[in-house]
Amino acid sequence: MAETLSRDTKAGKVEGTYDAKFKPVVDAFIENCETRGEVGANVAITLEGKTIVDIWGGKKAPEGEAWDKDTVSIVFSCTKGATAICAHMLADKGKLDLGAKVGDYWPEYAKNGKEDTTVSMMLDHSAGQPHLRTKLKDGAYYDYNYMLKLLEDEEPFWKPGVRNGYHGVTFAWTVGELVHRASGKRLGRFFADEIAKPLGLDFWIGLPEEIEPRVAPMIFAEPDPAAANSKFTQALMTDPSSPAHLFLLNGGNANFNSRECHEAEIGSANGITNGRGLAGMYAPLANGGGKLVGKDALARMGRVAMATHEDATLLIPSRFALGFMKSMDNRDLPNEPNSSCIMGEAAFGHVGMGGSLGFADPACAMSFGYNMNRMGSGILLNDRGQALVDAAYTSLGYRSNASGVWAL
Repeated sequence: MAETLSRDTKAGKVEGTYDAKFKPVVDAFIENCETRGEVGANVAITLEGKTIVDIWGGKKAPEGEAWDKDTVSIVFSCTKGATAICAHMLADKGKLDLGAKVGDYWPEYAKNGKEDTTVSMMLDHSAGQPHLRTKLKDGAYYDYNYMLKLLEDEEPFWKPGVRNGYHGVTFAWTVGELVHRASGKRLGRFFADEIAKPLGLDFWIGLPEEIEPRVAPMIFAEPDPAAANSKFTQALMTDPSSPAHLFLLNGGNANFNSRECHEAEIGSANGITNGRGLAGMYAPLANGGGKLVGKDALARMGRVAMATHEDATLLIPSRFALGFMKSMDNRDLPNEPNSSCIMGEAAFGHVGMGGSLGFADPACAMSFGYNMNRMGSGILLNDRGQALVDAAYTSLGYRSNASGVWAL
């Protein structure tokens, strides 16, 4: 039987429902609000397709109104998971061949050293387009066709397929345009028609204006002195030609709290939803694929496709499936705080900048979603998100994550 939660915390009132077995998740969420600096957030978990945790609380801004059940926020790179699901749905229907050359669908892209790029390389971050060397105009991310033309003309940073480097923003167009070419619909419309509406999700890639009042603005992270000597920070500060520098500092002055950004279609970075929407999106994938994909496609989605000791952009070890993150354990790396995301071995999903997360774990039929407005530092999860993931697995009887994945 579901328990009802209503409790005052340092961040504000926390409300919702949960199965008593998952009380550790509730305890972790309250601890986030009391001692870990949470401002506003929502965590939701499904098990065997049924919602067993849905709690929210805090405030939409530090001195603002309450974060309520319908509050949503940008989930940054969690959007990549949504975009990847669109691509896999098309592949499952025979409309997009993951082994085909990108030029078969998008001829204008196949030039300047990119002729042999395959669709799967776009998904696993090995296409050699982690960012753009051209200085982007103001508002570049909001201009879909402008970004397409730059990517078509760009020379790759490496021969496509020989290594991977996180395509932090360009994934919006490298994969998003393949969805467009294969389906005849732009990514935001395809996602709405084929995923969000059928599943009843409050999740948009291109936010309607009438939803804007529900959006909690993001509170950007303060610099973390512990990360000052990380490889990523050093490249960011000292090498203007590096993917790390370009990824974070060549963004056309994008304002992710602006209406202009919210209404754009940036399939790598501006999805707007909440924990409930993320968990709901992944729920079918935790339970055999549902009406999204068949079993073979689901198996392919969860398999490691690319792993490296040093991601060319993030400069940490990384593990990716085709469009999704896999469990990454970088806890022992010096000078790299908040550079891990530890899930089950079968799990696949995506972290968003600042610490949001959505994933499916078919091994235990669980889906998970967490969003918040106060961003944490680091490349992957911070202590708030990881504490919730840890509590979810321990609630299911998982024993330890010492191996780098949660194990029974």
